[in-house]
Amino acid sequence: MTIRRIHSIHKVVFFFLAMLALNAGCSRTAADKGLTVAGSTSIQPFADHWAEVYMHEHPGYTVNVQGGGSSAGIQAAKSGAADIGMSSRELKDDEKDLLEIVVARDGLAVIVHPENPVDDLSLVQVQNIFAGNIRSWKYAGGPDREIHVVTREEGSGTRGAFQEMVMGKSRIFPRAIVQDSNGTVREIVANDPASIGYISLGLVNERVKAVRLNGVEPSHEHIEEKKYALVRPFLFVTSGPPKPAAQDFINFVLSREGQELVERDGLIPVFRN
Repeated sequence: MTIRRIHSIHKVVFFFLAMLALNAGCSRTAADKGLTVAGSTSIQPFADHWAEVYMHEHPGYTVNVQGGGSSAGIQAAKSGAADIGMSSRELKDDEKDLLEIVVARDGLAVIVHPENPVDDLSLVQVQNIFAGNIRSWKYAGGPDREIHVVTREEGSGTRGAFQEMVMGKSRIFPRAIVQDSNGTVREIVANDPASIGYISLGLVNERVKAVRLNGVEPSHEHIEEKKYALVRPFLFVTSGPPKPAAQDFINFVLSREGQELVERDGLIPVFRN
């Protein structure tokens, strides 16, 4: 399964605006000394890092990064409550009035406890596990033990991407454990040998194990070679052309330095500088 590309007109509009901002020297008035970035809790820890570096290089400037989920971020951008919304899922038809900018790409990793002997699952098995049709690990190559399904909350971009790419029209098991961030999903799986969840590939660490899907390991190499199926965009969205302050921060994230930060943070850069 593949992710829909950004409409080319959006690319043209964005880069035209970016060049105008750069050519103007990205000048700011006193009123432009801060902005609010809100939305996806998947993007939030990365955006926090980008903002920290940006503010270090721009003393007196404030980038306030908030969570709340992709849907909340999109609505915040629409209403003007945030200068930039963050979404870790594709925009829906009724959200396409927003300008969307891909700042990074991310793989979705299906994770289990490191002690779980299961190393490889098919996408069909994953779908059936999360739908509650497979209830024991013995039917997936593991021990005779009940599977504990961990999922994200409704409105989460991670859940939306997982629903689209894995579940399709199937509903996630209603008795699944629901968590409000990738970090808490990872924490539960790290402490429960019978659990399974899904998180951003950039947040996988030694406390959990990312399984192969259809025999393909989740890795940057396999994502770039289009071998790994679960890939999603990390989007910044704005209501119309970004304001100068927002444009300057977007320019930074898409710059050589910003994209190097993206890669060091475990994500896939949009541009190879």
